[in-house]
Amino acid sequence: MEETFLWPVAKSRTGQSGAGVGIELVGTYQNRASVPRDVWLSLLQGTQEQIDVLVFSGTFFAQSNPYVAKMLTERAAAGVRVRLCFGDPRGHAAAIRGREEGIGNTLAAKIRASLTYYRALLPKAGCEVRLHDTTLYNSLFRYDDNLLVNPHIWGQPASANPLFHLKKAQSNGWFDNYAQSFDAVWAGARPWNPDQEETAAHGQD
Repeated sequence: MEETFLWPVAKSRTGQSGAGVGIELVGTYQNRASVPRDVWLSLLQGTQEQIDVLVFSGTFFAQSNPYVAKMLTERAAAGVRVRLCFGDPRGHAAAIRGREEGIGNTLAAKIRASLTYYRALLPKAGCEVRLHDTTLYNSLFRYDDNLLVNPHIWGQPASANPLFHLKKAQSNGWFDNYAQSFDAVWAGARPWNPDQEETAAHGQD
C-alpha cells in the first residue's frame, strides 16, 4: 500500500502538510485491464454500506467474475445498498460513444448482453438497476469509502484507459466530487424494466 493509504493525514518527509498532493489518491493503474482481479473481489466482499457502479456496458464486471450477481445479492442481504447504472442501449450517449470507439452499434449490444447478468437482482431488496443516457467522462466503481475511477479517453475502450483508486479522507475532496457526479447521473436515469425493453426492441424490428 502507498504511505498515504495507511496515514492519509501524515506529514511528508519534508515536513510539509499533505494538503494539495492528492491525499485521497492511494493507487493508480496504467489501464483498467491491469487491475488485479483480487482487488475487485476484495473491495466488493468487504463493502458494508453501499456499492455504486456507473458504466456504459461494464461487460468485464461480470465476465471477470461470473458470480458477481450472487455476490451483490449477498451484500444486499447483509444490508448493503446496491445501485448499478448502465448506459441506455437505445440512448444517444451510447450511440455516440460507439461511433467514437469505431464499433458502431456494438456498444448497445454489449450493454444488453451485460444487463442479462443482473436480472436476478431486480426483485432483491436493496438492489436497483437503472439506465442512463448521459455522456460519461469516467466509469465509477464505489465500495463504501473506496472509489475506482476509470477516465474515458476519446476513441479508446474503457479497458485501455487509466484507472485510479481513491479513498475518502476529507469532505469536498476528490472522492466526494466523483460521488456527487454519480448521484447526479443516477437521479436522471430510468429504472431498468427488462420486459418493457424486450417489447420495445421487438417493436422496432
